[in-house]
Amino acid sequence: MYLNPWRVIKAEFFAIEREAAEQRQHAPDNDWRPLIALLVTVLVLLGIHYLKFFVVFEAAMQALLGNDGYAQFRQHTYFNLLAELWWGLCHLLGYVIIPVLVIRYVFKERLRDYGLAWNEVGRYMPWCLFIVLLVVSFAYFASYRSDFLNHYPFYGLAQRSIVDLLLWECIYIAQFIFLEFFFRGFLLHSCRRRFGATALFIMVVPYVMIHFSKPWLEASGALLFGLVLGIIALRSRSIWGGVFIHTSVALSMDIMALAQTGRLPTNWSP
Repeated sequence: MYLNPWRVIKAEFFAIEREAAEQRQHAPDNDWRPLIALLVTVLVLLGIHYLKFFVVFEAAMQALLGNDGYAQFRQHTYFNLLAELWWGLCHLLGYVIIPVLVIRYVFKERLRDYGLAWNEVGRYMPWCLFIVLLVVSFAYFASYRSDFLNHYPFYGLAQRSIVDLLLWECIYIAQFIFLEFFFRGFLLHSCRRRFGATALFIMVVPYVMIHFSKPWLEASGALLFGLVLGIIALRSRSIWGGVFIHTSVALSMDIMALAQTGRLPTNWSP
């Protein structure tokens, strides 16, 4: 029997809208959560954008250690990896710590209601597996392009050793967990009750914008990718399907980029 994927997505979309409409009947009219979440989104994205770069890490370490201490610190074997850890911690602060404080002390709600519970992810795991296979297939063909090979992995010394690669991937995977919680947890669920399925489009605008520095194929695909991940998150009431998809695709892209250029590390230590 022929299965029309667009009909399935449409059905899920309207199911989200019906559920939100039912919840609005029992909700107060003065729901300020969407406004607060959008203001937090603006501040968080601004903060991450200007704090995550190496020059900020460098300035912070110089202020902390002094010029002589920083000069010695730069000689550390994993100095560049520590700079990537700074990048990951900036995302932890913006994508997790600040939203958690807002949910707990401003909204006064449970974190599990913002996608942290497993809930019905198992029901949507076939969706997740299909998306991973589809995106990884496209990424394989994209891995022959110079812009792809020059962009991945973000950590320029990932090919130096297996330890470098593993530690980088831990930071990289953690960042995707943080990202999914922020966009498909905090922002999406803050807007869902008030705006219904339209919350998907509210969420996907800033999500696409954070991809502007990526290769154009990836940035363009973030629109559809973000919407589908949003549908899965709302219908399963969990971010973990999106985490599985994002981490699987990201790991595959890094490995393909290294393999295509013969840079997969074989030694354990630098």
